[in-house]
Amino acid sequence: MVPVDTFLTVLDVVVDGFCKAHPAPETRPGPAAALSRSEVVALSVFGQWGVFRSERGFDRYARRRLRGAFPALPDRSQFNRLQRAHRDATAAFFLHLADVLGAAAAPYEALDASAVPTRNAKRRGGGWLEGQADIGWSNSLGWYEGLLLLTAVSPEGVLTGFGCGPASAREHQLADTFLAARRRPDPRLPTVGTPAAGPYAADKGFEGRDHHARWRGCYGAEVVNPPKRTSRHPWPKALRRWLAGLRQIVETVYDKLHDAFRLRTERPHALVGLQARLAAKAALHTFCIWLNTQLGRDRLAFADLIAW
Repeated sequence: MVPVDTFLTVLDVVVDGFCKAHPAPETRPGPAAALSRSEVVALSVFGQWGVFRSERGFDRYARRRLRGAFPALPDRSQFNRLQRAHRDATAAFFLHLADVLGAAAAPYEALDASAVPTRNAKRRGGGWLEGQADIGWSNSLGWYEGLLLLTAVSPEGVLTGFGCGPASAREHQLADTFLAARRRPDPRLPTVGTPAAGPYAADKGFEGRDHHARWRGCYGAEVVNPPKRTSRHPWPKALRRWLAGLRQIVETVYDKLHDAFRLRTERPHALVGLQARLAAKAALHTFCIWLNTQLGRDRLAFADLIAW
């Protein structure tokens, strides 16, 4: 275990080094913000730990424990604005760490989607994300209102990219946009990452010869998934189990995001705020893997990493 202060200091130093090596593309007019870009990214990443339970909980902790390290800490609403303003910097830091960990050379990447509820599906009205979040089905949650998160993960558990869409979207629809943005980068989608070096291991939600042919021809992406059991050419049981074993790592990563980093309890008021926190959660996940590697620990041993 490492003390909380040590963890935050190392995180702040690593983020500061990244921000100095990758300066902001432009300077906004007006007075300087209370916190520097590196400070905002470091606090945003650190604040995603599930022990804080909510943004308000992290704000109380920061005011009580972090004033010495961040004397210019602004109020919660101003910090949230800074967090949203530096969303792309947080995303770039996350992808930088993935590169440092060698994820780009992974022999394959596991591709999967997970439900992100943002509101009680039984409530009336449109909610804060009306037109962006909607009703969808999850095998673990049933009907829910929110978004569908698509991630790509290396065999070692390193997140290499992610994107999200409405809950009603199908996995292959998200994959279309995800793979296209990896092939031809779009500044509006800063978190998708770069094309995989090998194939993508997926589940039945990505099935379809036409989809596979399009992804292969247009984006150079090879997607492997088992056919449905009712298919004319079903896979043998041993082959299905082998592919499921390759994909198990993405389930582990989702457990970290939902439980350790409180993704399951997100109740966003704006999509850009959720995007900023998703980038911060991905960065925290990747930073914890990097730190565990430096300490000679199991890469995914997050529960006992910090002596709270």
